[in-house]
Amino acid sequence: MEQKTEGRMGWERSREVEAEKTTIAARAKVESKVWLTLLKYAIVFGLLFWAATWLAGNPFEFTRRIPSAFVKAKGWVGTNNWQIVWWVVLICAFFEYMDSSAGMGYGTALTPLMLVAGFDPKQIVPCVMITEMVTGITAGLIHGEFENVEWRFKPMNETTRMVVAVSLIGMASVAISITAVYKVFALHKFWIKLYVTILLIVMGACSLGSARAFKTYRPKLMYIFAGVAGLNKGIGGGGYGPVVTVGGLLAGVPVKAMVAVTSFAEGFTCVFAVITWLFMLTQDVVIDYMLLPTFVLGTVLAAVAAPYTTRVLPEKFWRWTVPIYCCLLAAYSFYKIWPDIAKRLF
Repeated sequence: MEQKTEGRMGWERSREVEAEKTTIAARAKVESKVWLTLLKYAIVFGLLFWAATWLAGNPFEFTRRIPSAFVKAKGWVGTNNWQIVWWVVLICAFFEYMDSSAGMGYGTALTPLMLVAGFDPKQIVPCVMITEMVTGITAGLIHGEFENVEWRFKPMNETTRMVVAVSLIGMASVAISITAVYKVFALHKFWIKLYVTILLIVMGACSLGSARAFKTYRPKLMYIFAGVAGLNKGIGGGGYGPVVTVGGLLAGVPVKAMVAVTSFAEGFTCVFAVITWLFMLTQDVVIDYMLLPTFVLGTVLAAVAAPYTTRVLPEKFWRWTVPIYCCLLAAYSFYKIWPDIAKRLF
């Protein structure tokens, strides 16, 4: 059915789909043209995996195996050895699925978990940026294919304007935070984890209020949330999704559209983050891509399956799932960092 475009914000389509297809089974049917589009995305991920395996072998002088606890345990110090870490593949798949369906969780949960497992931030954060650059843009496009949101450029509707604004502010913030944390100040990873954890707790508490009712749309709030989210992304590779998604809900954006906006904007923000990391290589900063093939394998299917889940399940479900999941992420991050806090307090 052809939809009028004049005066549309961009989030009406998901509600129209629920009104037209009132059951989960009806929304679960996928048109043949969508399958052809998904095939194109599969080819993109295949190329990304090939590039990831090449980078994991440290083909450049500025990439080398960082002697993290995991590398030392494997006896890989001074070598270019690497392998697919299958338990990390499963964890990446789960958190990417939640990230692309609920708007948060990939870098936010994955980064502190990998730090605790004995990896160095420079083995984690650049790989998170690269994979989320591809999966974020892909998931954003697929959200449009599954009619969770409507992207329109001529004239530009509100959801598209929001992606542009949030991306540009996030790009500026992520460049500042990466440069400051990893080059100028060289902060210890404890302070990186502590900052992200505290912010998650605050956003988790705020998110519960967003589930009760649809608020008046206040787009200017998104500029603040976009700036904070960009800082988080550059600092620890995570903390972007919770701030932008929950911030959008507090600003009055419907949940399905906000999840799509977050995925798309995060992808574009990560493009600039990857460029910033490449610039950092000229400033004697070393990157280790050992985990990149593992991350790519974990995210490839989730980036497609998640927008499909967002389409199938009703908006009422996501209105409560997103805030509750944000609170769980906050609790998880606090649990992971508590031993380090206790050492400094007692």
